[in-house]
Amino acid sequence: MGTALSDQDNILKMLVKTGRNTELGKSAGLDKVNTYDEFRQAVKLMDYEEMRPWIDKIKEGRHNILWKGRPIYFAKTSGTTSGTKYIPITKDSIPNHTNTARNALLCYMAETGNTKFADGKLIFLSGSPELERVGGIPTGRLSGIVNHHVPKYLRSNQLPSYETNCIEDWETKLQKIVDETIDKNMTLISGIPPWVQMYFDELMKRSGKNVGELFPNFSVMVQGGVNFEPYKAKLLESIGRKVDTIELFPASEGFLAFQDSQNAEGLLLNTNSGIFYEFVPAGEIFNENPARLSLKDVKAGENYALIINSNAGLWGYNIGDTVRFVSVNPYRLVVTGRTKHFISAFGEHVIGEEVEASILKAAEEEDVHITEFTVAPFVSSDEGKSYHEWFVEFENLPHSLFLFAEKLDHYLRRKNVYYDDLIAGNILQSLKITPVRKNGFIDYMKSVGKLGGQNKVPRLSNDRKIADELKKWAVDLQTA
Repeated sequence: MGTALSDQDNILKMLVKTGRNTELGKSAGLDKVNTYDEFRQAVKLMDYEEMRPWIDKIKEGRHNILWKGRPIYFAKTSGTTSGTKYIPITKDSIPNHTNTARNALLCYMAETGNTKFADGKLIFLSGSPELERVGGIPTGRLSGIVNHHVPKYLRSNQLPSYETNCIEDWETKLQKIVDETIDKNMTLISGIPPWVQMYFDELMKRSGKNVGELFPNFSVMVQGGVNFEPYKAKLLESIGRKVDTIELFPASEGFLAFQDSQNAEGLLLNTNSGIFYEFVPAGEIFNENPARLSLKDVKAGENYALIINSNAGLWGYNIGDTVRFVSVNPYRLVVTGRTKHFISAFGEHVIGEEVEASILKAAEEEDVHITEFTVAPFVSSDEGKSYHEWFVEFENLPHSLFLFAEKLDHYLRRKNVYYDDLIAGNILQSLKITPVRKNGFIDYMKSVGKLGGQNKVPRLSNDRKIADELKKWAVDLQTA
């Protein structure tokens, strides 16, 4: 714990020292900053919209804007609110992305003694490694950029081929990935859970075997990008036997945490990798002057918005994720949701973690498997009361949808006291479930041009944009 805090102190000093000579540093007065207290007075909190003018200057070819020199890459990410975002990656920050995944695998090997997987074939389901240039800077998906930095000793074992990885159309790419891997000795499979599931489905369809039979030496599944829990049961069922799983928390803005133990809950915060963290109590993130804490003041069990300052040139940057520490010695956390993805149409402040936990519990009790889901508010304009509408793609429908909805509502009420008050006070009626037909979410993602790579359906939204589109794939229960 002591080392984590002293590492954080050293990183802050290093960032301030380098940052003084940048345009942002000069405008913030970093030359007068010597303590964390002075730092948070000087550096404002920013989201991407507020950082965009600085990024635009980099795109114009200017130097020393957010960090010394110019970024070596832009990681391109589709923001839910800002359209395409261009996140700088610098010569100083690239090791954070490449070394952290390695460290996660080394921790795993040290703890379990399983080193055999390194002899077989490894697959990383990722975005295309083809890069374009924006303002003279190579630009692409983070997973594609990192692909260029896979260490030599893994290269020879890595699938799919570079050519296949460059295919933009996800469905064509998936077929090719299956062609290239179905008869190989696959030992490690890595990717975002919904995409790994599609890969598994295709493998099983073609081979008539479950994944564990098809790949007898497959022993490690690495995943990140979304909460694993809702996908876990179905993924493990597709494998047909137990495999170890390693969870990562990578983002275009930095590789923030990784699972360092098979036995402890949560992911270890990456405290010595060029990033200085700040934490804002989640309820305050939209306030004018929210509280800002450094690592030494965080408490286990609280929900925080995550702020990063890094050697990629991000300053006071709100990455949009919320986290909760499950332990502060060492600093292990779980990702609880997105600051923008919540429902508070009626003042209930429901977050991702709450809807995920509730549906998992109901599904477990009813022996139902969920493929995908999302929640939206339904605001009634007439006599009827408003409610939360859940769009759920079931692997197998529950015996009684009514009973399942009742259970789900019960667990959400137990998780969220505001929601409970609204139902108890007759302001909201109980949630309603709209079942989505098989592959409906995949078809929805395809229809909005977001199929594949790093794109994921938000678990919940405060408006009806996604919900109204998804209606096209709803199951008509009258005829079902």
